[in-house]
Amino acid sequence: MYRHFRIQVVLRVLLLAATLAAALGLALYTASYVAAGLVALVAAYEVAALVRYVERTNHDLARLLRSIRYSDFAQSFTGGGRGRAFSELADAFRAVMDDFRAARAEKEESYRYLETVMQHVGVGLLSFSPDGTVHLVNTAAKRLLRVPYLKNIHALADFSPALVETLLGLRYGDKALVRVNEGDDVLQLALHATEFKMRGARYTLVSLQDIQRELEEKETQAWQQLTRVLTHEIMNSVAPIASLASTARDLLDDEALPVPAAPAGDEALADVRGAVRTIERRSEGLLHFVQNYRRLTRVPTPDLQIFPAAELFETVTGLLAAEIAARGVHLDQRIVPETLDLTADPDLLEQVLINLIKNALDAVEGVAAPRLALSARIDGRGRAVIQVEDNGRGIVEEAMDQVFVPFFTTKPDGSGIGLSLSREILRQHGGTLTVRSTPGVRTVFTLRF
Repeated sequence: MYRHFRIQVVLRVLLLAATLAAALGLALYTASYVAAGLVALVAAYEVAALVRYVERTNHDLARLLRSIRYSDFAQSFTGGGRGRAFSELADAFRAVMDDFRAARAEKEESYRYLETVMQHVGVGLLSFSPDGTVHLVNTAAKRLLRVPYLKNIHALADFSPALVETLLGLRYGDKALVRVNEGDDVLQLALHATEFKMRGARYTLVSLQDIQRELEEKETQAWQQLTRVLTHEIMNSVAPIASLASTARDLLDDEALPVPAAPAGDEALADVRGAVRTIERRSEGLLHFVQNYRRLTRVPTPDLQIFPAAELFETVTGLLAAEIAARGVHLDQRIVPETLDLTADPDLLEQVLINLIKNALDAVEGVAAPRLALSARIDGRGRAVIQVEDNGRGIVEEAMDQVFVPFFTTKPDGSGIGLSLSREILRQHGGTLTVRSTPGVRTVFTLRF
């Protein structure tokens, strides 16, 4: 019973009253003022203890509110032996704390889940304030922008000033395409922006994706479809002409064929034979020409193998060693690391390198000190890279976007199929073939896997 709050209060009040009465009695009846003072001090202590005892509930409530304010849910509450009412209050406090702990844990789990999803999504995500302060950047965006961390959009100025300007100018629903030249690599960044407000502040959320490969793939597919249609129609038209021309030539060459008796008969027959042979020869040449272009639409599926880059270089340079020496071209080779392995179809890759090296040998024709360099390495994004570099005539700016277009060539006797076929082979490997050139100084073809 003495542990009950009401009884405790009543007992403390009665004890305080008795103490005050004793102090008053000592002062009035015995004139023992010192003893009365001591008893009065005891009474003062009892008053302070009573106040503390009564205010413990207020302290518990204040502690609960502070815990909620500062998200400190490790506090515990007990009735402290003050009776059933206070035990129920303590139970209510504990229930509130448990609910807040559960809500906080759920919030943290949701945040970690969203953060995990954001970091593992393949599209780059970037969130920033109007002043350029970055609040969120996921792993894909860091890998794409080649930055380990990003505090402000302006820090991307060295990577691409045009990208910084475009990002800061994006508004809700805007889309943009930014071309970034990163060394020998080319990025086509597709940007899509949205805006949102949080706690009164405005933020811009931008998705970034490199669509260079997709653009090249769509372009190649369009040319393949066009080539497929053209070659089909040409073959259907030219094949009968070539066949009829061959038949006519055989008939004209037949000695049993009657010849007009007139003197002009021999000359006319010779003219007819020459015309038929010309038709046959040009028909066969056109058929051969079309057959070359049909190769662009019939690139075999790569038979992927793991093999050393050094082995590939040795095979290709061995096949072209005589031609390289005959033209007096200095050849450099570099593989970093020397044990670098490639995952590709070695036969198709040899075809690509032979084509690129032959083009380079033609380009350095007439150069005072012709030089050709083959290199293989791992780039900053962990991809295998092969480069063919020469110091020949180079490619003018106007032709840079057309060198991979089927039928386009800068050579008088070129077919315009080599580079298109090479790019298609790289595309079948899931890679890209790009070129950068400074006419008369340096031209580099880059194969990325």
